[in-house]
Amino acid sequence: MNKELKEALDILEKEKEISKETLFEAIENSLITACKQHFGKADNVKVEIDRDTCDFLCYAEKEVVETEDDVEDDCLQIPLEQAREVSKKANIGDIIHVEIKSKEFGRIATQNAKNVILQKIREEERSVVYNQYFEKEKDVVTGVVQRYLGRNISINLGKADAILNESEQVKGEVFKPTERIKVYILEVKNTPKGPRILVSRTHPELVKRLFESEVTEIKDGTVEIKSIAREAGSRTKIAVWSNNPNVDAVGACVGMNGSRVNAIVDELRGEKIDIVNWDENPGNLIQNALSPAKIVAVFADPDERTAKVVVPDYQLSLAIGKEGQNARLAARLTGYKIDIKSETQAKDAPGFRYEDYLGEDDEYDDYDDEFDETYEEEYEGDPEEGGFEEE
Repeated sequence: MNKELKEALDILEKEKEISKETLFEAIENSLITACKQHFGKADNVKVEIDRDTCDFLCYAEKEVVETEDDVEDDCLQIPLEQAREVSKKANIGDIIHVEIKSKEFGRIATQNAKNVILQKIREEERSVVYNQYFEKEKDVVTGVVQRYLGRNISINLGKADAILNESEQVKGEVFKPTERIKVYILEVKNTPKGPRILVSRTHPELVKRLFESEVTEIKDGTVEIKSIAREAGSRTKIAVWSNNPNVDAVGACVGMNGSRVNAIVDELRGEKIDIVNWDENPGNLIQNALSPAKIVAVFADPDERTAKVVVPDYQLSLAIGKEGQNARLAARLTGYKIDIKSETQAKDAPGFRYEDYLGEDDEYDDYDDEFDETYEEEYEGDPEEGGFEEE
């Protein structure tokens, strides 16, 4: 048994995660390459390796001819006299196996054989790393900040380095070398120099994956994240839905004393996260999405994907948010184009008044009852006279 070779293959398989079969094939190819370098051709050369003992045999298939004068190519033919030394049963015209001693190879042939094995090991190592991280594409991993490459950042993920481009960095975030951060793997490309991994800190899926890892109910499917809208570094809104009526979707995501959501906020360096309940009713969903602002009325058009929202005068700035952020995120979360007006503005704005929809056979019938309750509680007066009159 070739113990040294067997031990070397075991170590390579364990450390590099390269299968032994691949290594055996590399050794066979290297010996054939050495033969070609040594003899000038290797078309008739065969290599056999015992997978259990790692003993190998290298031989050439040669045709038996009568005398040395009949030999046209000594790499392909062998005289009968020499053939009988290999096999006593050899006859003219037979094909016999003539063993090739690898120790006879010259320095150049040996070096070429070594290079073939090393090249195969490098290729397989890159392939293993590529496959490993390709499986993690669209997932979150933990990496260690290495250094700044201009405005980009090199992140070590363990067996490979990733690039965090400037466009995928959150404005204001500054990392120190050796700092551990979580990143979202955008894309894994296979290149001649190894896998090229692009990661992100701004992608909305980063927040989604963090919730999946932090909230058990999301991981097991009890709670679903139906929609997510994010402005990286500032605020994120997510809409959640519970498949179990006994489980509060928002409460599960927030955790006891906010422990779950706070862990995610810390990872995102203080980014605010609004968690709202998902609702199949567009009016209710839009109302939830615009929280913490209070809503007086919502007129949603599912066909046009538009919505007109009325809010109390003192809540208008809160509903719109700083630089329109709250309304903008709510629009992304729901998929509706949202137009927000205060009660005073809505009095004279077509489409913002309840009477605009009276007597019409349209899709707003589903929301009439809900609006009636709100209207009766908050307002008095004849709606036909136009506008909303606060109590």
